[in-house]
Amino acid sequence: MTRLFEILFPRYIWRIKTTEKKIYLTFDDGPIPEVTEWVLGQLALLNAKGTFFCVGENILKHPEILKKTINDGHLVANHTQNHLKGWKTENELYLNNFHLCEKSIESIKKEKSNLFRPPYGQLKKKQADEILRTHKILMWSVLTKDYDGSFNEVQCFENAIKKTRNGSIVLFHDSLKAQKNLRYVLPKYLEHFSKKGYKFEVIEL
Repeated sequence: MTRLFEILFPRYIWRIKTTEKKIYLTFDDGPIPEVTEWVLGQLALLNAKGTFFCVGENILKHPEILKKTINDGHLVANHTQNHLKGWKTENELYLNNFHLCEKSIESIKKEKSNLFRPPYGQLKKKQADEILRTHKILMWSVLTKDYDGSFNEVQCFENAIKKTRNGSIVLFHDSLKAQKNLRYVLPKYLEHFSKKGYKFEVIEL
């Protein structure tokens, strides 16, 4: 399915082309107390790095967690201010929300991000046209479905393992909704691919 999306939406980034054993972990919807901090702890155990697509209102509520994320060597990026659905939001409102998130990031990071991921993967063409003027739009090649309550921990883990390849962009969520599956899957996922010689790196484009 991801391959079809790559063809239909070639302006978006779905995977990183590499023959090296590299995986690009991404985490959406934080920063959230306890959950994001737990993720940072798990990554630190293996010196793994990730890219965190942050919701602006969560940044404003928990700036200290964003600071720790940055200080730990991870990348933070834009996920809108209020986690809006692009398909159901008027263009001007959506773009204003995108810019608000950018200001929230900049207030802590002191520089702008250059990556954006639309919540729910939803984005209208005009929204994308404007955002692509300044940002790369990053999607994913492995959707873990950690947020899906009907998807149990073992299914979530096996799904993530099966679909991961060199250069995979893997989507987790550092959110309350996803934490049950996340707390089971992430340590096992990191251990599995570390033993196979994979490195976990931030996305730099």
